[in-house]
Amino acid sequence: MPASHPMLPLEGMRIIDLTRVISGPFCTMLLGDLGADVIKIEAPEGDTVRGQGALKDGLSWYFAGYNRNKRSVVLNLKDPDDHQALIELVKGADAVIENFRPGVMDRLGLGRDRLLELRPGLVTCAITGFGADGPYVRRPAFDFIAQAMSGFMATNGAAADPPLRSGPPISDLTAGLYAALGVTAALLRRERTGEPEHVDVSLTNSMISMLSYLALDYFASGQVPARTGNDHPIAAPYGLFNARDGAIAIAPNDDVFFGRLMDALGLGEAKKDPAFASNRLRVAQRDKLNAMVEEVISKRNADEWIERLNAAGVPCCRVNSVESVFEDPQVQSQDMAIDVDHPGYGPVRMLGFPIKFRNAPCRVRHPAPGLGQHNGEILAGIKAANTNTPPRS
Repeated sequence: MPASHPMLPLEGMRIIDLTRVISGPFCTMLLGDLGADVIKIEAPEGDTVRGQGALKDGLSWYFAGYNRNKRSVVLNLKDPDDHQALIELVKGADAVIENFRPGVMDRLGLGRDRLLELRPGLVTCAITGFGADGPYVRRPAFDFIAQAMSGFMATNGAAADPPLRSGPPISDLTAGLYAALGVTAALLRRERTGEPEHVDVSLTNSMISMLSYLALDYFASGQVPARTGNDHPIAAPYGLFNARDGAIAIAPNDDVFFGRLMDALGLGEAKKDPAFASNRLRVAQRDKLNAMVEEVISKRNADEWIERLNAAGVPCCRVNSVESVFEDPQVQSQDMAIDVDHPGYGPVRMLGFPIKFRNAPCRVRHPAPGLGQHNGEILAGIKAANTNTPPRS
């Protein structure tokens, strides 16, 4: 192996990917980025995301971004031969991941018990809307439903506004992250114990876990948290403030940072005011404090304040648009936008790797596959692969 391409963390692991749309493909993309051999099983019509989002020369960059580092095999699981082909693939797999509604895998004859018969020690993972059991188990769900049901949506937006969804499909992405973490942990445990594992992740549970201190404060106080917009529920002054030429974000979340902010703004006397002696008191005086800060901030341009406040140790930045974030020199230094060559389409820009490994960095080993692109090489070789790869116990 070339010195420039050290062994990736999950190299040698084979993942059978029965997922589509976002949550599952995001999970398997992460596993592929970590080195796993991800075989994406698609119905003859393909993943619906192939036709969604912005298309360029017929290629969905949305699909390309979530399905890099995978190989595509088209199987009609209602066809006996194709069903048997999937069974043969499972026999050589380390994990099977799906995001069907509960019960679909059983109807396909690929329930948990059957999969373990085929591959002892197999790790399986199901990503669902609400979980593997409970009264809502048969309900359909998408990101918007999970955001609403989880309480997450009710925490977003200003007090006078209705509940507000997060812009990105946050429940799909969070569930995909948890699924990738769960599968990786299960594979590690299996390597140590030889035991199989089943990982259940739901969109709704994932979002509930993200309620963070809002839920914990509710448990402690019994008070339902109010929507506070860009203000912080338990810290002030904290939020967006209008400089002479645009808004800046300022985040002094404790007494130390509050003191630094007041000094940098020339409002040092406010540190001595008993009314502002704690976060709790400052939150109670939020409107007054915000007005004091904004009056000073409005007298200079944003760049001046960003320079001054950061130099004073106060977290502060511009509010970037999706365009300007990728022009930011810090973001550029982190390679959070990368260009991946797609044969027949040229370079496709997509998001980079948020996990930075020093010794074995993630890389795009192959771009998102064409529909059924790898049928020949994978289906022709499954018997040989299974012969040469004894099942893990």
